Amino acid sequence: MVPETKRKRSSPLVSAGGDRRTSSESPSQEMGVIKRKNIVKGNEGGLKYICDVCSADITSTVRIRCAHPACSEYDLCVPCFSKGDSSRDHDPKTHPFSVIEQHSIPIYTRDWGADEELLLLEGLEVYGLGSWSDVADHVGGFRTKEEVCDHYTKTYIESSKFPLPGNADPKDLSLIEEIPREDFQARKKRRIEDRKEAARSAAPATPKQKPTASVPACHEVQGYMPGRLEFETEFCNEAEEAVQHMMFDPGDGVNPRTGELEPEMELKMLVMSIYNARLTARADRKKIIFEHELLQYRRNTNVDKKRTKEERELHNKAKPFARMMNHQDFEAFTTNLEYEHNLRQAIGQLQDWRQMRIGDLKSGEKYEQDKQIRAQRPATTGAFDRVGVGRVSKPNPPVEIPPATTALTAPELPERLKPNPHRQKASSLGHAPSSALHPSVVALTPTKGPLTNGNNNISATPTSQSKPKYSVPPLSGTSPLNLAKENTTDLHLLTKEEADLCSTLRLMPKPYLVIKEGLIKEAMRTGGSLKRKSAKEVCKIDPSRSTRIFDFFVNSGWIQKV
Repeated sequence: MVPETKRKRSSPLVSAGGDRRTSSESPSQEMGVIKRKNIVKGNEGGLKYICDVCSADITSTVRIRCAHPACSEYDLCVPCFSKGDSSRDHDPKTHPFSVIEQHSIPIYTRDWGADEELLLLEGLEVYGLGSWSDVADHVGGFRTKEEVCDHYTKTYIESSKFPLPGNADPKDLSLIEEIPREDFQARKKRRIEDRKEAARSAAPATPKQKPTASVPACHEVQGYMPGRLEFETEFCNEAEEAVQHMMFDPGDGVNPRTGELEPEMELKMLVMSIYNARLTARADRKKIIFEHELLQYRRNTNVDKKRTKEERELHNKAKPFARMMNHQDFEAFTTNLEYEHNLRQAIGQLQDWRQMRIGDLKSGEKYEQDKQIRAQRPATTGAFDRVGVGRVSKPNPPVEIPPATTALTAPELPERLKPNPHRQKASSLGHAPSSALHPSVVALTPTKGPLTNGNNNISATPTSQSKPKYSVPPLSGTSPLNLAKENTTDLHLLTKEEADLCSTLRLMPKPYLVIKEGLIKEAMRTGGSLKRKSAKEVCKIDPSRSTRIFDFFVNSGWIQKV
C-alpha cells in the first residue's frame, strides 16, 4: 500500500482502562464512511489513524472499524483483528464491524483521490471557507494552499452541476477505468517524495512576526493597529457605551392601538442617530488620515524639519483646509502659500535695501552678511559698567531666512525660462511673469547664459553693448522740479532715469506711476505695441508731456511703437 500522509506519531498515553490513544485526539465528525479521529499538525498534514490495541499507524492501509454504538471511533489493524485482540469495551465476538479500505482512486479529477476529496470537504467544514492554509494541512500530502484553493474553485464552484462536481454521477467510472488504482497510488507516492525532498533542500523560511504591541518599533504611529486599520483610542471613543445595552425586538416599540412609535422607541432611535453621526465623523477623520498620508510619521517629520519656523507655523495654520481638499490640491495649496510667504519676505528685504541706499543685489548680499556678523557680536560694555563685568552674554540667534527667499534675491539667478513674445516687454520692467519664477508652470524655451536680477531679459548676453542714455527734452518755459526724498513721497519706487523724467516734466511720482500702469496695461492688451495717439488718450495730460513719456517708454524697451 502507498501511504497517503506520513506524520510523526504523538506519544501514546495509557489510561486507567488500559487503552492507548494519542495526545491530540479530538471529537469525531462523520464524513461519508471515514471519521476524523486525530488531527496532528506537521509538515505533511492530513489525518492519521492509529490502532487502538497496538498503536500502529494504519492510515495508509486497510483498517477495521467497530460499528457498535459502545465503541466510538474504535479502529483495529488487520493483525490485531485476526488475533481477536481488544481493549476498552470492545467485544470482537459480538460487536459488528466494517472493513475500510484506502480510497486512493480518482473520482473528479486525474490528480486528486477520493480520500483527498473527503478531507478537503471535511477541512472546509471544520476551518471554514477561505482558511486555505489550515485546509491544506488537513488534506496533507504536501498540498499547498494555492493548489487546494484552485482545485476547490475549478471542481466545485465553476462546475456545470454546481454545487456538485461535474463527475458527481455514481455511475460515472471513466476516471477509475482510465487510471488504475496502482498507477494512481504510484503517482501520488512519487509526488509526495519529490515535494518532501524539495522541502528538505529548501532554505528555512524566516517566519513573519506580527507586531505584539502598538509601539513605533512595530509601526510609525503609536496606538495604530495596521491589521485592523483602527486606533486604540478612536474619535468619540465612548460612543458605543450609549448603545451597548440597547435591544430591539421584532414589533417592539409600536403602539398596537394607534400604530405610532412609543416615546421609549423614539428615544432609542434618537440615540441611534447620534451614534451613527459619531461613526460617520470617525470614518471621515480616518479618511483624512489615510488620504493625506499622515501615518508616515518619519517622512513627514523629516520634511517638517527642513522648513523654517515661520513656514512650519504657516503649514500648521493651513492644516484645517485639508478636510475639504484632496492630497494633491492640499500640497499645491501649501506650496503656493510658502511661495507667497517667500516672495513677501524677498520684497521686504528689497525694500529694506532701498531704504539703506543699496542699489544692486550684490551689495545687498554683502549687507546681509555684515548684518549677520554684527548680530552675532556680543554687546560691548563700558569701563564703569559694573553690571556687565564678568557676565558673558549669549550671542543672538541668527535670523532664519528660507533658501527660497535667498534665491529670489541672489545677485546671479539660475538660468531662467524665456517668456513668450507677448510678455517680453513687460518682463523688462522687472515684473517678471509667474511662469518665469514659479516651478509649477510649464517650461518654455530657456535663454542662453545666466541672467542678472534687474537686467533686461531680452539682451542679457555678455557681449551686448550698452544702449546710449536717453535724455528727455526739457519743456519750453519751465524749469526742472527738485525731487528729494525728504519732500517727495514714493520717490523710492522710481529708477534714476524715471526720477529724471519726472523732474524734467514736473510730475510727482504717484501720478507718474498711475500713467505708467495705464500705458503698460494698454500695451499688453494690444500685444506689446502702442500708437502715440493711444498713449495721449491714456495719459490724459498735455500732449507735450505724454509725447515725452511715450518716447521714454519706447526707448527703454517697455513698449513698441506702431
